[in-house]
Amino acid sequence: MKYDLENMDLKELQSLQKDVVKAIKNHGERKRQEALVAAHKTANGFGFKLEDLIGGTSKKAKTKSIPKYVHTENSAKTWTGKGRRPAWVNEHLDGGGSLEDLAI
Repeated sequence: MKYDLENMDLKELQSLQKDVVKAIKNHGERKRQEALVAAHKTANGFGFKLEDLIGGTSKKAKTKSIPKYVHTENSAKTWTGKGRRPAWVNEHLDGGGSLEDLAI
């Protein structure tokens, strides 16, 4: 994607800069989440839960809830189904979608 930086005003350039810095910061976590979602889908495809296959997880991994729902366009956005619904889930539901559409 190319940006016409010459024709952007200062406010637009600063906003773009913030977005780029944030994207760079979150890149590793996004990739980790994408890999985790893919691993869950693959395990589920074989009729297993990922936790059953990897066994012996560290204490930290046991305390973190496993995502049950994933954003349709950005797999880095997940939700465990516990606690308050994220805005992207509410937007999907308000648009006529269902939670089943987002299930991993």
